[in-house]
Amino acid sequence: MPLDTTTALVIGAGIQGAGITQALAAAGHEVLLVERSAIAAGTSSRSSKLIHGGLRYLENLQFSLVAESLTERRTLLKIAPHLVRLVPFYIPIYSQTTRSRLQIRAGLSLYALLGGLGEDSRYRSIPRPDWESLDGLQTEGLKGVYCYQDGQTDDAALCRAVTASAAELGARVALGAEVLGGERRSDRWLVRLRLNDEVLEVDTRLVINAAGPWANSVLNGFAPAPRRREVELVGGTHIEVEGAMERGIYYAEAPTDRRAVFVMPWRGHTLVGTTETPFSGDPSKVSPESEEVDYLLGVLDHYFPDHSREVLDAWAGLRVLPKGDGRAFRRSREVILSPDDERRPSFVTVYGGKLTGYRATAARVLTLLQGNLPEAQAKADTSTLLLPPDPHLDLVPETGV
Repeated sequence: MPLDTTTALVIGAGIQGAGITQALAAAGHEVLLVERSAIAAGTSSRSSKLIHGGLRYLENLQFSLVAESLTERRTLLKIAPHLVRLVPFYIPIYSQTTRSRLQIRAGLSLYALLGGLGEDSRYRSIPRPDWESLDGLQTEGLKGVYCYQDGQTDDAALCRAVTASAAELGARVALGAEVLGGERRSDRWLVRLRLNDEVLEVDTRLVINAAGPWANSVLNGFAPAPRRREVELVGGTHIEVEGAMERGIYYAEAPTDRRAVFVMPWRGHTLVGTTETPFSGDPSKVSPESEEVDYLLGVLDHYFPDHSREVLDAWAGLRVLPKGDGRAFRRSREVILSPDDERRPSFVTVYGGKLTGYRATAARVLTLLQGNLPEAQAKADTSTLLLPPDPHLDLVPETGV
């Protein structure tokens, strides 16, 4: 059985795994990223495609998360201008809207304050004569429209670019590598992989489990069993509909349950999402339910009654949320790090996390692992390192891992 060695093994090539791999490589460490299928094969290619501060998180008093996200948005606009761009976001307010104009204005003011009151943080009210130009937005009962800016991206392309950056910094990436399990031996882990119908062993000091919805399943194969958190998987469906949105992204309130739903331009069409549906079972089996598609079409009909209803595509991803009472919509979006040892961790599981905050998550992981990382010479600072164009690379070595 071939044996490989590395300082750190990262499991899962979603945006969190890619970001952690890049951060480790940038800090000068030897790192191997393994992925069972493809880069961004799961949730990281099925998000709402937004790089945003999380305006709605202000209602849950998650001020630090919003401030962090706005900082990360600013960084991504600088290091990936070819992948992340600011677009107008419109918030329509009707007589039946849950939040009043005063509340929304207060929220936008606080959002701007947390964003440093920069030009990209300002908001404005859209004059009534301009309402008719807002992509056919329903004007009956409309009381006001606010506009602010946030970011949009191609989530899968961003994930591929971060992975390619990690590879340029010296990280090794193995796609099609299934983690079978592992054992702790003294101060190291011996991890078994299946790659190209061959079982390999990797001797590593550190394991970072960033397998997203599969994180707890990965833990089942390790001994002694690393600590796990009880989480809930929540499905989120998006639909792609014929017809384009020209002016920007609309931040709408679903008429049935008052959740936030985005209606946005996407590759010449319109993207509507997302839903929140509890999910159990194999994460690879998640798919849009007919009720979810109808729910999203209902939102589109309510706000854009003349828009096409022709659904071109639909997909679903899974959020990993802390187990708790109440609606998932109100649950914290803070990333959770679960180490096997608080003082000197050798195995860390990453639960949740947002596309926008992948660098911040990676920084937290490196800080947590600092006491168990060898001395190394840093190669780059990911806050200033430009991400490469969307790559199409063969990341599986011809021999070995």
